[in-house]
Amino acid sequence: MTLGLISFLSVCIFCIQVPQGQTGCAEVDSMTEAVAGESFTLGCISCKRREEVPASAIVSWHFKPPGDEEFIQIFLYRHPNPTILHEQFKERLEWQGTTGTKDVQVGTVFIHNVTHNDSGTYLCTFNRTLHLSLYDENVIINKEVELTVVDEANRELVAVISEIMMYVLIVVLQLWMFGVLIYCYKKISAENEAREARKAARSQNKLIDSKDPCDGVYLE
Repeated sequence: MTLGLISFLSVCIFCIQVPQGQTGCAEVDSMTEAVAGESFTLGCISCKRREEVPASAIVSWHFKPPGDEEFIQIFLYRHPNPTILHEQFKERLEWQGTTGTKDVQVGTVFIHNVTHNDSGTYLCTFNRTLHLSLYDENVIINKEVELTVVDEANRELVAVISEIMMYVLIVVLQLWMFGVLIYCYKKISAENEAREARKAARSQNKLIDSKDPCDGVYLE
């Protein structure tokens, strides 16, 4: 329940940019903190501005360790083949992006068994070709991810706030339910009292109507 609420709040808090006219694709920033020894998802999404335009894209990932000035290419995806290009990430990178089409819009990769040496700057590049009716247009999109590797997961502010809100929501819902029960009880009681009052009034009217009209009349 907590993880679901965290995800919901994350979506509400972070800006999700959906290009005009684009359906089924939303650009969400990648997470930036990984835990050593675990797996981590390097997110990279590039949505087309016009979904109806056919396109093809090649995705490449580059890595720059802290203190270095140059990026080194570590991964390439050219449909349908993913290729790991650096020894440091050999057998540890897994393609988690778009499959089954050359029109790649999700270039996410999965890092297995993260180490502290994986800390640094990652550059995701979409080399997209838009196949227009009269000509082809080439577009290059770059997205950077600053990754920090820690020994233990830190509780982020979003997680703390979401947990507090979860308990507040539970208390509010319980108070609301209690209030609804009291309201319903009072309403039912009032209706029962009104019903009994109407019954008593009808009974009294019937008693009056059934009295002998000659009662109290004396002949001289």
